[in-house]
Amino acid sequence: MSLASIVDFRPDAGAPASPALGALPLPVVGADLSVPLVTGEQVGYVNLDYAASAPCLRSVLDAVAALLPWYSSVHRGAGFTSTVTTELYAAARQEVADFVGARDEDTVVFTRNTTDALNLLAAALPDDTTVVMFASEHHANQLPWRRGRSVVLPVPASADEAIARAGDALRGVPSRHRLLAVTGASNVTGELWPLPELAAVAHRHGARLAVDAAQLAPHRAIALAGIGADYVTLSGHKLYAPFGGGVLVGRGDWLDAARPYLAGGGAVRRVTHDGVEWASGASRHEAGTPNVVGAVSLAAACRALSEVGMSAVAAHEASLLDRVTRGLGAVPGIERLAMWGPESPRIGVVTFNVRGLHPGAVAAALSAEHGIGVRDGSFCAHPLMTALAGERAPEASGSAAAVPLAVRASFGVGTSAADIDRFLLAIADLVARGPRFRYRLDGGRHVPDPDPRPRPALAGLLAGGAAGAALGPLASQLAPCQALL
Repeated sequence: MSLASIVDFRPDAGAPASPALGALPLPVVGADLSVPLVTGEQVGYVNLDYAASAPCLRSVLDAVAALLPWYSSVHRGAGFTSTVTTELYAAARQEVADFVGARDEDTVVFTRNTTDALNLLAAALPDDTTVVMFASEHHANQLPWRRGRSVVLPVPASADEAIARAGDALRGVPSRHRLLAVTGASNVTGELWPLPELAAVAHRHGARLAVDAAQLAPHRAIALAGIGADYVTLSGHKLYAPFGGGVLVGRGDWLDAARPYLAGGGAVRRVTHDGVEWASGASRHEAGTPNVVGAVSLAAACRALSEVGMSAVAAHEASLLDRVTRGLGAVPGIERLAMWGPESPRIGVVTFNVRGLHPGAVAAALSAEHGIGVRDGSFCAHPLMTALAGERAPEASGSAAAVPLAVRASFGVGTSAADIDRFLLAIADLVARGPRFRYRLDGGRHVPDPDPRPRPALAGLLAGGAAGAALGPLASQLAPCQALL
């Protein structure tokens, strides 16, 4: 009897015959990666952990490799490479601005990631500001605001309730300045938030809207003006550009009035013995030598996604999401997590528990026995996980303040229908037979006991050995630097 028949699900049965189930013309690095199993076999790796960090686009890697021979410090160098790098950095800023639909007057500040960008914005708020947020937010969009005046609303039961609660809260805020901070798409459930409606509510009550788009940006088109948002933040490592870049884009008045995020060179116009004249615009908050590679890689990812079209990305994802939700629905004992119901619009994120199995054991078995990478845990969203799972969910071991846990499968442009099918059959196998290997807890993580899987020989990457030398032929085949952006 096949595993498909055990769960009464045949992956091809009833699946829409759509090109969206095929690969998008956006190849990712590692698409042909093989990983070892505890059985000694080697299998192709299925990456279903995009929501944590998406793989690098091949075009982004090519752009970075083409940039590196020309890399130099920006803004003040007289050398030709410095001129080239400065021009690329400026072009990257414009490319990112275009990708998020920035207005002409918006400021684009490069940061390390979304967390850094939100902390920057928090530091730039006028003194008399109250921030309204929901308990459903990622910690990055909660903790920075808690340092000042803030109102934390409970997890809403629906999108309509979110709009109503935001309006009621903003109406009661006595502060002169007000900010509503929300996610664009939940990193736990994938559910899409009603951003235009929330922007309208915020503006009606004299507030601004800041959007954490870390999860939204890789999956849906963003238009700051169209949404009506005042600020948007995102991370390169979730947008297929894992080179340490992020961005804050939005209205410049608060940013120009605030103290610089970092004090140092590049953020100033003039320094005297006892005074400083700070720069305005993006430079004010980009002290020190910037991460040019991160900025260019982020811009290259934005360019690649824009050329394919975010509507094509969304269609590809919708087909895969339908496939995985139908498949999981046919497996007994699967409990999916959602704020607003399983049919609410969402990106390619599915979070669930398997009745009778610890989430950590499920993730460990998927990896060790099937070569499939998912994430287990509480996803840096403890209040939301507590609200969603309550007492029904497994909790972290050895913690005085245990948090409910779950398993999250997430996907994107490099995911195929075959990847989804392998995942579904692996879940069916776990439900029907349980893990086939023994696992133990190690630092709170479930790991094979023992773990016979050999690790890749990566030492040469740091020692300048054969692994590093293998990159040499690639660089010579890349397009000229001028074609990057």
